[in-house]
Amino acid sequence: MRVVHIYKDYHPPTLGGIEHTVERMATGLVRSGAEVTVLTSANGRRRTIEETVNGVRVVRVAEWGRALSAPFCPSMFVHLARLEADIYNLHYPNPTGELSWLSVRPRGAMVVTWHGDIVRQKALVPIYRPFIHALLRAADAIMPTSEPQIRSSEFLSRYRAKCTVVPHGIDLDAFDRVRDHAAFAEEFRARHRTPIVAFVGRLAYYKGLNVMLDAMREIPGTLVIVGAGPERRALEAQRDRLGLTARVVFAGRVPDVVPYLAAADVGVLPSSHPTENFGLSMVEMMACGIPVVCTELGTGTTFVNQNRETGLVVPPGDAGALARAVRALLEDDALRRRMGEAARSRAHRLFSTEEMMRGLEAVYERVLAGRRAEALQG
Repeated sequence: MRVVHIYKDYHPPTLGGIEHTVERMATGLVRSGAEVTVLTSANGRRRTIEETVNGVRVVRVAEWGRALSAPFCPSMFVHLARLEADIYNLHYPNPTGELSWLSVRPRGAMVVTWHGDIVRQKALVPIYRPFIHALLRAADAIMPTSEPQIRSSEFLSRYRAKCTVVPHGIDLDAFDRVRDHAAFAEEFRARHRTPIVAFVGRLAYYKGLNVMLDAMREIPGTLVIVGAGPERRALEAQRDRLGLTARVVFAGRVPDVVPYLAAADVGVLPSSHPTENFGLSMVEMMACGIPVVCTELGTGTTFVNQNRETGLVVPPGDAGALARAVRALLEDDALRRRMGEAARSRAHRLFSTEEMMRGLEAVYERVLAGRRAEALQG
C-alpha cells in the first residue's frame, strides 16, 4: 500500500500535537509494510528538500512565506501531481495541501483527518467554505478525532455518514516508566512548594494559561509550566505582577516531560478557545496516573478527560471554577488516587499509538475495498 500524508509541517523538526501525530501515523504505516511519503512545507526554506526519516520519504516543498499560519508553497501541487498513491491522507486544516489536492485531484482514494475547525481565522471561513465542502464531498472517508468534534463542527454534521472517529494516540511506554524518575521528582518537590500542578504544551493564546495564573492565587503549592511558545514573556510578566514568582516555574522546552509529570499531583489543560481540539498533553498526564482538570470547549477535550471519572471539567475562562476544581483534587487523596488510576486505564484503553493505527488502517482498508468493488462493477 502506498500512502501520502499531507500537512503543513512535520516532526522532526516541528514540535506540535498534529505534527507528532502525523509522524506516528507515517512511521506506524512503515512498520506495517506500507510505502509512505509525507508532503509538507520546507518551513521557511526556499528550496525543496527530499529526505528519508525513519523509513518515511519526506518531501519538504519550498516555502515563500506564511499568512495566518498557512505556508505559501507555490509548487506544492506540482510535487503532489508527481506522487502516485493508493491513499492520500489530508490533515485538515491545511489550505496549502487542500487547495493543491483540489487542483490536482490525483488518482487514488482520499481521506481527511479532521483535526478541528478553523477558529482563529474564522473571518476567512466564508471565503474558504466552498473549498472545504468540495474537499469533504470528494473524500472517501473523514476521520474526526472525537464524537463531540462531529457535533460541534460547522461542517462535519453534513457528512456524518462518511465520519469514523479515530482518536490520536501516543507511545505509552515512556509514560509507563514514570517511577524511573522518582529521584528527579523527589528533588524537584524538595526545591518547590508542594503540591505540584503541571501544565504541558505550547504557550499559545488558546491554552488559557492567563486564566490559570489567576487561579493560582487560590491554589496552594507550585505550578510548573512545561513548554515554549509566543506567550511566555506576557505570562511571566503576569506571574510577577500577581506576586507568584516563587510559585510558578517555567521549565521551557524539555527533551522529556515525564520527569516533571512524575513530580506532579494534578495536571491542568485550562484552554480557553476551541482551537484546542483534543489535548494530547492530557493523555500524557493520564498515562502517568495523574488526574486532570480541563475545560469544556465542545471539542474533544472532554472526550479525553471524562468529568468525575478521570478528572474534573470546568467552564473556560473561569479562574474561580478552575481553582476550586484543582483544590478539590489536591485536598482529597482518595479521590485523586481513584481518578488517577481511571485516567491511566483510559489512556491505555483508547489513546495508544497501536489503537490509533488500528483505527487508521481499518479506515484505509474499508476505503480501498470500496474502490475495488466500484472498479469491478464498472
